[in-house]
Amino acid sequence: MAYTLKPDEGFGVDVDNVNYLKDHLDTGDRWTLNFGPQHPATHTTLRLVLELDGERIARCTPHIGYLHSGFEKLAEHHDYNQYVTVVSRMNYLSPISNDIAWHGTVERLFGVDLTPRCKVLRTIMAEIGRIQDHLLCTGAAALDLGAFTGFLYLFNVREKIYDLCDYIAGQRFHPDWTRVGGTFREIPDDETFRKMVRNIIDKEVPQALRDVENLVYRNRIFIDRTAGIGAIDRDEAVAWSLSGPIARASGVERDLRKDEPYLCYESNWDGQGAEGVKFDVPVAQEGDVYARFQVRLEEIKQSCSIVDQLIDRIPGGPTDTYADGKFVKPDKSQVYGSIEGLIQHFELIMTNRGWKAPIAEYYGAQETANGELGYYIVADGGPRPWRARTRPPAFINYAVMAKLTEGHMLADVVAILGSLNVIAAELDR
Repeated sequence: MAYTLKPDEGFGVDVDNVNYLKDHLDTGDRWTLNFGPQHPATHTTLRLVLELDGERIARCTPHIGYLHSGFEKLAEHHDYNQYVTVVSRMNYLSPISNDIAWHGTVERLFGVDLTPRCKVLRTIMAEIGRIQDHLLCTGAAALDLGAFTGFLYLFNVREKIYDLCDYIAGQRFHPDWTRVGGTFREIPDDETFRKMVRNIIDKEVPQALRDVENLVYRNRIFIDRTAGIGAIDRDEAVAWSLSGPIARASGVERDLRKDEPYLCYESNWDGQGAEGVKFDVPVAQEGDVYARFQVRLEEIKQSCSIVDQLIDRIPGGPTDTYADGKFVKPDKSQVYGSIEGLIQHFELIMTNRGWKAPIAEYYGAQETANGELGYYIVADGGPRPWRARTRPPAFINYAVMAKLTEGHMLADVVAILGSLNVIAAELDR
């Protein structure tokens, strides 16, 4: 069930005069300012065109940027396993979450069920990815407002998560870890994996959160820069199709892990009546930059709780499922030890005959750190998608930037943009 966060009561912040509408501003002399694409506070290549009346924003026109990556078109040229290397680069703050979401959609299209072991491992890494994303988002949000120390506290923990990704997949930044029906490879050693995860959720993350909360939660400068800034109410958040922490900070009690459960979030995930993991959905009502910051920090705590429920319950058995050899790569022992495994591997990897997808259309979505990440696949029976569209949360959430900034001061743009956690690779696709 959801619970409501309370704003810090240490200060009486006067926010009555911060939300001007552009119609109330002087319509005389105005000047245009390009915010980006190279401004450091944009973090990457997106661009805002600001029309200013003095130091107040009369109008904001967001541009999606100049990345020109062509991610969706590339899906037509990669098979259902190869494309994981592309989707992990759509959100480079938590790439492993994109891996899991993409192959979760593909597996539902194919009708492939995962082994209990794979479900547990994917759920753990999905939550680790959520923590990884929120650590950088909240740390960078503090950095943008001058709290460099807070950024270091949170970013330091990401190094431990990079080490974990390197351990399970051999790559630190872009793990490209999942495959249809399983993972790239088995975890080298379960006990080492548990120790690394335990160190993150029991030691590194709690200490970093305590440090940051002590640093900013009662910091007058931070609260004055965030409370009442860029506010949006519940009805408007729904109308703009916002999702994730931004929507929940405005009172929208929606989380796909609860509303459309998958992996270990749903009941009977192991086929033997196991209950889904238990967690709360942090919800605030203020809908401002400060509330979005609070919600993300609380979600990190909930993710640690989810991982804690699963880390000592990793089942044995294979990570990959071999129920249907048409879709799932065979184990190396089968490749080297049987003609059937060798042929299956050859057809999946070396030829175009392996991926016999159903002729169908399917949309699947998962709750990632920034909200609903969905993939819409049109399959024509061939070895790769005929078309693939992405529903990236950053692209949808970015649309509200103009509304949130109008009437605010120029300096508030940095705080608002940071609270939206815009990922440029999800914009200019």
